[in-house]
Amino acid sequence: MKLICWLRVVLALLFFVAAPLPAADIVIGQVAAFSGPLAPTGTHMRAGAQLHFDAVNAEGGIHGARIHLVSADDGYRTEQTVRLAREMLRQSQPLAFIGFVGTGNVEAMIEQKVLAEAGIPLIAVRSGAETLVRRNDPFLFMTRASYAEEIDRITDQYATTGYTRFAVLYQDDPFGQGALQSAEQSVRKAGGTLVAKGSYEKNTTNVAASVKSIAAAEPQAVILIANTAASAEFLKQSREAGNLAQYVALSVTDAGQVVQRIGADKAEGLALTQVVPDPNNHTVALIREVQSHFAKFRPKDVTLNHTFVEGYLGAKVLVEALRRAGPNPTRRKLRDTLEGISNYDAGGVFISFSPRRHAGSRYVDITILNRSGKLLR
Repeated sequence: MKLICWLRVVLALLFFVAAPLPAADIVIGQVAAFSGPLAPTGTHMRAGAQLHFDAVNAEGGIHGARIHLVSADDGYRTEQTVRLAREMLRQSQPLAFIGFVGTGNVEAMIEQKVLAEAGIPLIAVRSGAETLVRRNDPFLFMTRASYAEEIDRITDQYATTGYTRFAVLYQDDPFGQGALQSAEQSVRKAGGTLVAKGSYEKNTTNVAASVKSIAAAEPQAVILIANTAASAEFLKQSREAGNLAQYVALSVTDAGQVVQRIGADKAEGLALTQVVPDPNNHTVALIREVQSHFAKFRPKDVTLNHTFVEGYLGAKVLVEALRRAGPNPTRRKLRDTLEGISNYDAGGVFISFSPRRHAGSRYVDITILNRSGKLLR
């Protein structure tokens, strides 16, 4: 009898040792603006990433581990970004960061060594600043084209149609100042002249002075290096003042929100660069995938816009790296795996990283709002 009991104990222990342990959740952290003027940007970046994670989790996760996204609201304030990221590292211990919003916010993460000290990769930030591209920080991976590439596309397109007089509205912070330098170089390279530049303070829509100074210079085209709220207010005041220039906004301005803020009549004719495909373009595999998952999981309080797609794309690239990194990856393993991704087809958008370049995409398109408030290519 004792022998039988002993054998049962041994067999139970053997089963316990042989039985696979459940994989722990993979925690991904996001610190972004979920309040203030950039709240829609942070919210849609998060929702896009969450949609892809939901789809992956529904299929069993990554190597049996579910992905759990934790987020915190920095209100687009740089000091809060750093504080909340450090707090998240202590409390939630994420494997990676995703979807931070703002050039200055991301630069602060690098300059204050938050990423380097934790050895944690940050992917898919909502910034295309040339300063970040040139840094090529070992822990930062960008999944969008740079602002310089967006501005080059603008000046090239308009210069070929006879435009020579350009002006710039820019946000007076690292985001705007860096993109302004790119615009100055791009206009000069295209054979044009920058006849005026006006600024506004970050986290405000105080653009009235710039509306007047830019209009007085009589530019043919005005490049808006501004967030959605400021772009909308600038366009509204410019239209009301009868300024007839062509207005072109960088991808950080969301077309749908501009229409909501000022109406389709004042938004008509606004051109916008885009760093991901049109959310309604069924011919692109990535968009068909996003649309299918959007219909299945039905995210609340968001629309299927370009920012949403940008968040989804970033999450898809991160998931691909997690798959390649294998079970139970470390932050270092994940970072190294990201750096080794080359010519990855995310569904019509190709991503390539290398030790010398952590800006993974060069996709840029130009769209324009019609009189119904819809984007056309």
